[in-house]
Amino acid sequence: MELNLNRVQSSRNPSDFSILFLGTGGGRFNLLKQIRATAGFRINSKSANIHVDPGPGALLHSLRLKQDVHKLDAVIVTHYHVDHVNDAQLLVEAMSGNTLKKGGTLIGSKYTIDGDERGDRGVSLYHQGLAGQVYSGNWGEKKKIKTKKGEFEIESIRTKHDEKSCFGFKLWIDGAVIGYTSDTEYYEGIGESYHGCDYLILNCLKPLPDPYHGHMTTLDVIEILKIAKPKLAILSHMGMKMIPVADKEAKKVENATGIACIAAKDGQRIWKRVWDFL
Repeated sequence: MELNLNRVQSSRNPSDFSILFLGTGGGRFNLLKQIRATAGFRINSKSANIHVDPGPGALLHSLRLKQDVHKLDAVIVTHYHVDHVNDAQLLVEAMSGNTLKKGGTLIGSKYTIDGDERGDRGVSLYHQGLAGQVYSGNWGEKKKIKTKKGEFEIESIRTKHDEKSCFGFKLWIDGAVIGYTSDTEYYEGIGESYHGCDYLILNCLKPLPDPYHGHMTTLDVIEILKIAKPKLAILSHMGMKMIPVADKEAKKVENATGIACIAAKDGQRIWKRVWDFL
């Protein structure tokens, strides 16, 4: 399938918008081996710079890839598992001018912000106090976030994961719509939740057919894309069995759905119009 660069229209310079994958690895075994980094991804746009799910290595890989952590406007933590939250506090410190002034927005799952039944939380109260705004991502809620440069809107979407307050999201920024499933099993209705995305980032831990509770395989991705129909599907958060076959699995997804699909790689940047994976 040939990708049509005009499928995602933009009136702005492509350099105004990008999604940078700082890390594309997932799962417990990869987490400790770091075959793929677990640093999350960063949205850089005219209205906001946003780091999503900053797991171990998020700060290091941000610096390595010349991303200025002091220019972050928001940090999003979809759940408090270590591969999604580990470096969040470091980025909040950067976002607050090295803790010298309140700044930026922290959005996290309920367990990340408020704590679970045992009192464990992903981001300390001290670090929450450094952010200018703190929100919990409650399923079905939409929030408009003001930044120094503009604004973005985020809608929290249900997941089915063993961190019960985990959320995915749709995010509207500067004319682009970005969807992110976070960690979830397939469930009835998930495809409809992500309809209308320009980009849909899907955490696909396992290849087909190798299911694991709380996560998706490429078969689940196929079922979602048949309904969601984004302009571009991006596989990330891949486990040890998925990493060696990721490109082949992405091609299976594309062939089965007719949706352009890639398996992201560490350090890969995707532009709004000119995609560097071509």
